Amino acid sequence: MQDYIQSLRDEENYLMQKYNEKRDIEKMQIETNAKKQKQDDKTTTQKIERPTRAGGVYVPPHKLRELEQEILKSQNSREHQRYMWELLRKSINGIINKVNITNIQNIIVELLNENILRGKGLLAKAIIKAQMASPNFTMVYAALISVINTKLPEIVNLIIKRVVLQFQRSYKRNNKIVCQATTKMMAHLINQKVLDDVVGLELLMILLDKPTEDSVELACDFMVEVGQVMSDISPQNVQSVFERFKGILHEGEIDRKVQYRIENLFAVRKTKFKDHPGVIAELDLVEEDDQITHTIELIDEIDPEDDLNVFKFDAFYEKTEKEWEDIKQEILGDENLLMLKQKQEIDLFPPNLEIEEEQQPLEGDFTERDLLNLKRVIYLTIQSSVDYEECLHKIIKMQTGLGHEDEVCNMIIDCCMQERTYIRFFGLLGQRLCEIAEVFRDNFMKCFVDKYATIHRYETAKIRNLSKFFAHLFFTNAIDWRILKCITLTQDATTSSGRIMIKCLFQELGENMSLKNLKEKLQEPEIKEYFEGLFPTDHPKNTRFSINFFTSIGQGELTEELRLLYEQQNQIEYQHAQAALQNQLNSSASGSSSDSSSLSSSSSESSDSEDSSVERKKKEDAQKKQKEEEKKRKDEERRKAEKEREREKDKYKDKEREREKDREKDREKDRDKKSRKRDRSVSQKKIKKRK
Repeated sequence: MQDYIQSLRDEENYLMQKYNEKRDIEKMQIETNAKKQKQDDKTTTQKIERPTRAGGVYVPPHKLRELEQEILKSQNSREHQRYMWELLRKSINGIINKVNITNIQNIIVELLNENILRGKGLLAKAIIKAQMASPNFTMVYAALISVINTKLPEIVNLIIKRVVLQFQRSYKRNNKIVCQATTKMMAHLINQKVLDDVVGLELLMILLDKPTEDSVELACDFMVEVGQVMSDISPQNVQSVFERFKGILHEGEIDRKVQYRIENLFAVRKTKFKDHPGVIAELDLVEEDDQITHTIELIDEIDPEDDLNVFKFDAFYEKTEKEWEDIKQEILGDENLLMLKQKQEIDLFPPNLEIEEEQQPLEGDFTERDLLNLKRVIYLTIQSSVDYEECLHKIIKMQTGLGHEDEVCNMIIDCCMQERTYIRFFGLLGQRLCEIAEVFRDNFMKCFVDKYATIHRYETAKIRNLSKFFAHLFFTNAIDWRILKCITLTQDATTSSGRIMIKCLFQELGENMSLKNLKEKLQEPEIKEYFEGLFPTDHPKNTRFSINFFTSIGQGELTEELRLLYEQQNQIEYQHAQAALQNQLNSSASGSSSDSSSLSSSSSESSDSEDSSVERKKKEDAQKKQKEEEKKRKDEERRKAEKEREREKDKYKDKEREREKDREKDREKDRDKKSRKRDRSVSQKKIKKRK
């Protein structure tokens, strides 16, 4: 037996046969194990067999939904986490792509609703990619980063690292387009005080150390963007940078196009970067105390942490999600979370179903919950619109507030008042609504009366926005001017808040209509009687208050007729006072004559006549004195006005003389430069001739 086995082993194919047998046994074991796993876990097999949308076998949509629901049931599975990762990536990309100046505050709330702590790599990649695609929106992305920096500075640190690394790579490869985008991003991060200004100085030193045409151009663009902020923070360093620019310009080794860029930079600096502000008012969203400033070295090696862009299985997925929910609750608060939930519910349903659901409660009486839901829908439609035409189209198409147009008007006014500054979007929206239907016009007029009655409840910024909104409706004739009858401009009938509203309202009307047109409008005979409250004539005290009010706000021309009436009222009062004095004197004279005897009647009559003549002379003298004093006052006022005019003329002449002197100095400098250039050219020619 052993000999037989030994003989088989000696054969050439023996070892190959044994190897094939073992391989077949292993294949059988693998197949049996795979069948067992398929029977135990159906979801995994369905996931493996599920075809993609790009190709493969067609699968009906309802089966795809069933597969997705089965995946979502098991949260700890790898497939579920991968599916949620893809949803997170798509939502972050969608949110970043639709951000702009008008909707940045709502976008920030939507972005913080997503788990950006898990997807910080995706967020950094999306912001950098969007900024590279549209560099003109760099200031918007920088403002978004500054808000995130106050809550989650780790994510911002990752974004800064990747931006700096992108600059390093593009600078080494001489990729000018990418360098321009990255330097612009760093400039606006310095403006938002997210990045330290030392990084900007280091960048300028790198670009200007060995100047080339491209590097000097990049440095000029960077300095234009960041010059205003850096000149406030470190003026000495900025001065040294501009001296370096001056040295490059005097050397004359670079192209003339780049020389013009440097000269343009100096011209911009003379205007103190007025046309290139560091941070505009709409994007100044973070206070200085809340901001966290990052520092980084541009020369050091940086780890971009690219592994954060890729999906990783999390064994403690539920725990990390709960932790993020707590963080999100702390950052956003209950109100923002409720608003986001309402928006998600609206997005889940198609517009046709939305209209049906909204129309059902509108047929009957609204409850408080229905009114709250209606206000949320109107608020979301206003905030999600890019311009007023889109918002108007959405309101009409969705039939929002059908039968409750007053709620639509109130929500538009409330949204306008909540803004930091007045936005013309709301005025144009209200104007178009008033032009479309008289219902909105009547409701806006009702809102004006109600808001003026309760104006003492609002802050000054809200009052200013409110008055500018209604001023837009007035000067476009969207609402009737006769509604101003509700205003009575007296010291007793107005409060400080009401006077602020009237002041802002008429100043805005004067700016948009001009005082001449506004005066003509107020003097139209059809509506003039409705402005008696603004220009009261019932009592000199009220008349004087109205005149003083309009002169203090720079609109004294509107009260010219009122001034004439006020003078007439003063004259009438003076005449009444004189008549009262005469009556008193006559009554006293008659009493004294009755006490005297009948024998001295003739003498008393003569004395009374003499007294009355003396009193008349005294009154006439007093009137003459008053007239002379008034003339003197008027002459003094005219003299003062003439003196002020002469002073202003002298100041203007002095300024012109100084300007002429400066011009002469500039001309002399130009002449000196030209003469020096000529001397240099002559000397160079002589040297060439000698050679």
